[in-house]
Amino acid sequence: MAKVVSIGNQSFESIREKDNFYVDKTLFIREWWDSDDAVTLITRPRRFGKTLNMNMLECFFSNKYKDRGDLFDGLEIWRDEKYRELQGTYPVIFLSFASIKQVRYDETVIKIKDELIRIYNEYDYIMKSGIYNTNEKMQYQSVCVGMSDTVAQEALKNLSNYLSRYYGKKVIILLDEYDTPMQEAYVNGYWEELVAFTRSLFNSTFKTNPYLERAIMTGITTAEYSAVRKFAPQTSNGSALAETISKESIFSDLNNLKVITVTSDEYSKCFGFTEDEVFAALEEQGLSSEKEKVKLWYDGFTFGESRDIYNPWSIINFLDEKKYKTYWADSSSNGLINSLVKTGSSYIKIMMETLLKGETIDVPIDEQIVFSELDYSEDAVWSLMLASGYIKVISSDELTGDRRKAVVYKLALTNFEIQLMFENMILRWFSPAKMETNEFIRALINGDIESMNDYMNDVALKTFSSFDSGKHTSEKKAPENFFHGFVLGLMVDQTENYIITSNRESGYGRYDIMLEPIDKTNEKYPGIVIEFKVINPRKENTLEETVASALEQIEEKNYDAELIKRGVKEENIHHYGFAFKGKEVLIDGR
Repeated sequence: MAKVVSIGNQSFESIREKDNFYVDKTLFIREWWDSDDAVTLITRPRRFGKTLNMNMLECFFSNKYKDRGDLFDGLEIWRDEKYRELQGTYPVIFLSFASIKQVRYDETVIKIKDELIRIYNEYDYIMKSGIYNTNEKMQYQSVCVGMSDTVAQEALKNLSNYLSRYYGKKVIILLDEYDTPMQEAYVNGYWEELVAFTRSLFNSTFKTNPYLERAIMTGITTAEYSAVRKFAPQTSNGSALAETISKESIFSDLNNLKVITVTSDEYSKCFGFTEDEVFAALEEQGLSSEKEKVKLWYDGFTFGESRDIYNPWSIINFLDEKKYKTYWADSSSNGLINSLVKTGSSYIKIMMETLLKGETIDVPIDEQIVFSELDYSEDAVWSLMLASGYIKVISSDELTGDRRKAVVYKLALTNFEIQLMFENMILRWFSPAKMETNEFIRALINGDIESMNDYMNDVALKTFSSFDSGKHTSEKKAPENFFHGFVLGLMVDQTENYIITSNRESGYGRYDIMLEPIDKTNEKYPGIVIEFKVINPRKENTLEETVASALEQIEEKNYDAELIKRGVKEENIHHYGFAFKGKEVLIDGR
């Protein structure tokens, strides 16, 4: 009889007691313990079993679960007598930052302190033992509502001291989803403040803690922060570079930290389901005939050298519902990725277009550079997308002599589920204006400037309010970047009539968008060149001046050259300038 699939249950104890469906990941315990690493950070995408594995570690090592070997009976780890003897023998501090998603720094720190208070309340019985003096009891009681930042930053180290003395053994610390608050800090503009607070907390907990036996943290990223930088010229792919002069991190003081990322070989099969595990589950549930389609939808994740890793959340939901849906993609708002792609430059949008076609892209990735680089290097977007599971590694080639010591990765969208997620995401951006798309294209081809202006200004009012906050450097050119990608998207259904290219060389420069008619003899379809510009207050006073500058650039750079070379008559080429000031748009043409 097939076991019951429990959706959303992240309690190892509960799953085992109820004999629910469970994929045996207990060899993770042995691999981690045998590594003998003092402090381990493992990054994996969301909903890849991080919390369940951490809960499993607690059930195995914590003396709260002494004599609960029944939880592991029949599992791989229980075959080893050495590990049977380890079960339930350590004091364990288990905390999670998964629910800390505040929009303000002070609220975030309060939530972190609340988690520390919860842990202290869990162990307050040890204060009745009589082994602590009055000062120590007062120090214990100082971890309370309204505690200072200093008290909070020393709290886990002090608790390690109390537990170690009480049990006569050093402690194991488990911290789940450590970077959830860091992501919110980046999105909401208090990154530097939270980095400073967290660095002190982690330094006290994981480095200067003599009562620590082992520690392990999980998250999605490495949450690096580069403090000082200077800009370098654009690369040939259009991506801006910024050279790191001084790099800081919340882990900068932790010389005892072992970092395991999605490209590391360690623990590569401990998070997510292997193909053998998925196929065995399908057979158990009477779904053997679905193997090929399940592989198309949910396979494709790669960790280190391990290929064919499946997302657990999608698999268990499919086993439960027996329907093909975007389970994992729909399990969160994907807000940061959405914003980065939506407000990204034309380079980002062109690369996304390539990925959505099922093709690969080649980009340099430094896995130690994620959040801090997002405002300065567009290549960091791919680092974040790789860490988050939206793209996968096909192959890699290490750069020699590169100052960032990056690796060039050949990347592709992870699977069909992710492709659908991005397609639906893009459709949602433009849904308010979807019904009018054909009218805009008709106006573009016919040279109806007035209708084009009406349409684009309506889109700006309906769409920009959702993302044009101007918090980050990358958003300063949001209107230009957004409409570049948007106009390209509007032209998708014109591939029968036009060859559409973007950011290519022609004449003496690079045009933004060019439409080359397939039938050069049909004057109904003119050649079209489009240039986008954001108003420059130092050079221009009005949008009229900006749009005139855009049109002059088309002529001065001789962007028509490529069209004329391909047989388009010069008199049948239309020029359009798009000028932007915030949410204001002005289009003109010649």
